[in-house]
Amino acid sequence: MAILSHIRTRRRLAEARFFALVLLLSSLSFASAADWPQWRGPELNGKSGESSNYPAGWPPKKLWEKDVGMGCTSPILAGGRLYVMGWSGNVSQGRSQNARGTDTVYCLDAASGREIWKQSYPCRFQGRRRAGDLGEYGGPSSTPTLDVGAGLLLTVSVDGDFACWDARTGKPLWTQNLYDRYDVPQRPNVGGGLRDYGMAGSPLVLGEQAILEVGPPLGTLAAFDKRTGKLLWASASKEPAGLSAIPVPLSVGGARCLANLSLRKLQVIRLDGAARGQTLAEYPWTTEFACNIPTPAVTGSRVALTSGYNHEHMHLVDFTAGRGSRVWESRAFSTVCSPVIHKDAIYTIDDRLRCIDLATGKVRWQGGSFYHGSLIVTADERVLAFGKGRLAVVEARPGTSQYKELSRVDRIARDICYPHLAFSDGLVACKDRSGRLAVFSVRGKN
Repeated sequence: MAILSHIRTRRRLAEARFFALVLLLSSLSFASAADWPQWRGPELNGKSGESSNYPAGWPPKKLWEKDVGMGCTSPILAGGRLYVMGWSGNVSQGRSQNARGTDTVYCLDAASGREIWKQSYPCRFQGRRRAGDLGEYGGPSSTPTLDVGAGLLLTVSVDGDFACWDARTGKPLWTQNLYDRYDVPQRPNVGGGLRDYGMAGSPLVLGEQAILEVGPPLGTLAAFDKRTGKLLWASASKEPAGLSAIPVPLSVGGARCLANLSLRKLQVIRLDGAARGQTLAEYPWTTEFACNIPTPAVTGSRVALTSGYNHEHMHLVDFTAGRGSRVWESRAFSTVCSPVIHKDAIYTIDDRLRCIDLATGKVRWQGGSFYHGSLIVTADERVLAFGKGRLAVVEARPGTSQYKELSRVDRIARDICYPHLAFSDGLVACKDRSGRLAVFSVRGKN
């Protein structure tokens, strides 16, 4: 028995090391230190390895702005390029009839806005299963994912067009429609009335796999060959997809897993060996109007989970024992903004920017006004906060006991700022729902 226990221990350690290596190699394959190549940055956590460059770079200098079409998709930045998507067409007709218009994928020079390439394809204004809140969104909601090492850009439209492009030239490499191929049904009514906002998930690249929320009958998560689009595996769970953008890697008891907030629950889905695709643990979390929106934040085997509407809470959930157990509950919630964990604190926005104690869930300080905004924690322990048409830098270094706004710029967006910030090489990209994109520099005077 001692020998068997020793073997199992060594196996768990080997799996843990392998998972850490996979995450390291996958991040290196598509991100340099300055890149912001996917939703919430190089490590999917809303943290940057760059300094805010306050005070030298503030207030930031606006370099350019451009209308890129409607959509809640966020921009990404890598290698001096900016990638973004948007929909164009008759908006009023789109809301009333779900008319077809055009999705466009842009590759722009990050510093000047000069067009390097663009590709367009016909697409509905909203997903074909749409239901409810038709005036609140339209166009793509999924943020593109860039694999720099492979030179691939992966995109998903609100109507299920899953495509891969040559990131350097814009050449289309493969495409498939997830609704057509897998007959994904309309999401059920989970309270507050029937809602279906279409496809919103971003692909997660791990090695040769692009993992994406799809939903039944295929599986909550499905993995595709990033180079061909071929289906590799699907999760055992058939729970309908949520709207929280992307599954987040975590390790539980040495098992390689993904934390995924689906329509009605937080799921921990295994990635390791023969257990791949199996559900290790679940934690119930159903939000009225199908609005499980903020991406969960992971620290170790713990997950910060939040939403508004019928919840208006944040939970810290521990999965150490292979099941979800609540550590604490806080009324400091977020409706749209994905929380960021940094050291011993959690930062989030629901109008006010809040700093929450990671150990207790108590609010340390709060302030500002950003409505449904987003944030990034920088290497010099400051917060870049965006929302309500403003971009601010806020003090967050140890010892900060109250909201301290250091600098800001206003009137940089005209619509709701659902899209999250991107920050790379001293450039900050801000976008609103209507498609107004503005890029600022915090590099300081040259």
